[in-house]
Amino acid sequence: MALVVNMRIAVISDIHGNLEAFEAVLNDIASCRTDRTLCLGDCIGYGPDPEAVVHLLRSQGIDSVMGNHELGIYDARTLDWFNPLARESLEWTVSRLSEESRTYLCSLPRAIVFDDLRFVHGFPPDSPLVYFFQVPDSSVQRVLSSMKERFCFIGHTHVLRIALWQHAAFQKRRLSQEIVSVAKEGRAIVNVGSVGQPRDGDRRAKYVVLDTGENTIEIRLVDYPRDVTIRKMLAAGLPQSHIERLV
Repeated sequence: MALVVNMRIAVISDIHGNLEAFEAVLNDIASCRTDRTLCLGDCIGYGPDPEAVVHLLRSQGIDSVMGNHELGIYDARTLDWFNPLARESLEWTVSRLSEESRTYLCSLPRAIVFDDLRFVHGFPPDSPLVYFFQVPDSSVQRVLSSMKERFCFIGHTHVLRIALWQHAAFQKRRLSQEIVSVAKEGRAIVNVGSVGQPRDGDRRAKYVVLDTGENTIEIRLVDYPRDVTIRKMLAAGLPQSHIERLV
């Protein structure tokens, strides 16, 4: 199926209960003339405002897939995959969520697919658990070459990265604040980074904008009042290592 011409789609991921980062990203998206916004999961966990983030996500009409943190609420057996601090944070998060929000998070799909586009938390076709960096390049190349869709957007690692197959060549690299052009016959798996819990040394919120008419992917980095989020996390007694990622 061909891509919809001239559609601009904002893709966000890993908000992780960081309301200030999410609000700043939504304001930035509003300046980008986008037609739709999608979320790749993990809207909760780590951060101090899970209920407010879920409410805002839903009130904005943003469709989302299930991340591993939502999966941890849906199926408690998967908590065995979490490190102790992540598990502690998620258990705190669950205690702050309304029943309505928990029901919503447990209803999220593993993948969203439309118009030659696939959206998944971890790795295609629909894993919320597999990390991009765990997959050997040879396997990534096989997935790219066999993918029905031209673009697949993922999160989970909190690090901006792209795997490209175009002009009969494979490339995988980190992304920075840039605009990536993709050949019309090219295919890409794009890790969109994290809105609310960075793991790349840059404290700004990250997301991407796909322009299907121009065949471009724009990387957006957004400042926000981290000090407000940090104060909330400290007051809530959340794990220090998760706070330090914002400092």
